[in-house]
Amino acid sequence: MKKHIPNLLTCLNLFSGCIAVLMALQGNIQVVTICVFASGIFDFFDGMVARLLHVKSPIGKELDSLADMVSFGFLPGTIMFTLLTKVFPDGSLLPYLGYIITVFSALRLAKFNLDERQTSDFIGLNTPMNTFYVLSLPYIADKYPQLVLNPIVLIVSILLTSYLLVSEIRLFSMKFSSMDWKTNKFRFIFLILTLILFVVGQFMALPIILVLYFLLSALHFNKKNDLV
Repeated sequence: MKKHIPNLLTCLNLFSGCIAVLMALQGNIQVVTICVFASGIFDFFDGMVARLLHVKSPIGKELDSLADMVSFGFLPGTIMFTLLTKVFPDGSLLPYLGYIITVFSALRLAKFNLDERQTSDFIGLNTPMNTFYVLSLPYIADKYPQLVLNPIVLIVSILLTSYLLVSEIRLFSMKFSSMDWKTNKFRFIFLILTLILFVVGQFMALPIILVLYFLLSALHFNKKNDLV
């Protein structure tokens, strides 16, 4: 029975992602947000539970990628599609550019499954972090529509995030092999600053948190290389 628990969590990730896509198309960003957080929690714990129960399996790995493709691939593309429909007139094909993110998310997930360098950290932006960034855009657009609902801003966001998904930039994961401060200093700093920024700025802070993630990852790996 216990071997099915991680897969159940992965399926809940997929289920939440499916609901989120439908809600995004209906413009219900509040429910989308709840579903994204739920998918993120299920995605975090399915692997952890599999390791704790010693029930990791090839089917679990494949199922995880398929679930992530919906929750963190198709969903951000759909959110971007809905934003672009507010910018371009009816009948325009340009809103479909949002699904470039979906295509590069698929490439990212396929690359991750085959890349043995990414067992403990990431090379390229992970799809959940990218989804949280895209999720922030509708919230920012509510307060500052001129800042987000701009074709140049949205298309540059699509191209930049798509590149980052498949880039060779090294980023730390939030997998803690120990709670040692020296080893995990930049992870702890990231968690603390993320909490502070989110409390202060809520979803408006997510783009800043993403930039912070890249900066602290660079410092983390520079220090790691110095110690080698």
